[in-house]
Amino acid sequence: MANIKASMKDIRVSAARRERNKAAKSNLQSTVRKTRTAINENNSEAAVASLNASISKLDKAVQSGLIHKNAAARKKSRLTKQVNALSK
Repeated sequence: MANIKASMKDIRVSAARRERNKAAKSNLQSTVRKTRTAINENNSEAAVASLNASISKLDKAVQSGLIHKNAAARKKSRLTKQVNALSK
């Protein structure tokens, strides 16, 4: 355990950030999972609706530094490709 006041504060701050990031990542994964579930069930209306929510959450995750921009672009591309295949 740290003895210096600033170090103790750093530990508290990093713990709070870790919890916030953990919750945000979990929320993001849940949204993407809903999209994949709709795709697997061949429900195109639900897939399109949840795709829009997933893309929005992915963009926000990139802005906050939660995930890398290329990772978000890859996920958006793959999900969009799958949803478009449903529509055809």
